[in-house]
Amino acid sequence: MQAFHIPGAAPLYTNTFLLISDAGHAVVIDPAADAQTYDKILKEHHVPLTAILCTHGHYDHVGSAKALQAEWNAKLYCEKADLAGDRMYPLSAADCGYAEGESIAVDELTFTVWHTPGHTPGSVVLLCGEYLFCGDTLFAGSIGRTDLEGGSSAQMAESLRKLAKLPIPRETQVLPGHGEFSTFGDELDNNYFIRSAVRGNNDLF
Repeated sequence: MQAFHIPGAAPLYTNTFLLISDAGHAVVIDPAADAQTYDKILKEHHVPLTAILCTHGHYDHVGSAKALQAEWNAKLYCEKADLAGDRMYPLSAADCGYAEGESIAVDELTFTVWHTPGHTPGSVVLLCGEYLFCGDTLFAGSIGRTDLEGGSSAQMAESLRKLAKLPIPRETQVLPGHGEFSTFGDELDNNYFIRSAVRGNNDLF
């Protein structure tokens, strides 16, 4: 596998990722950058884009999703709860959502999906090998906002409790939607919000 980290445009600098399987198929997670940015990598490596995986539907994470879907005939994944078709949630349709605990396979790449509502109703995290793509559920030392439309502090607390119990190796790389990277072990040990949620506190703010 080859993995590419592609920061989105200023001022939000959304973290977005492109993975290429050993067999030569590509997956984009949270297509926040311009479509041409992904096209350049895909064409340089002579690989087609097979799947687009959105961790949630906010505008700063799905900006080029429809353009890439149309250009490459790629399968677009986003939860129905985040398909409002408005300014905050610009996508109005996707090929499919996610089933809890399902595995999405692209060649040797396998993405295991868990629902983590709180930042948005349709937020998910995606585990692929040594990478945990967290969107805006979990940041290094922090979590995503819950005070935006569709957010819920109580749901976020429950999602963090779920995350803490998942069979994810401590050395797994936490790749959030914004900011620096971390490891799952570091977040379990040092993230105030996870530790507080595990103790049963739903009032995170």
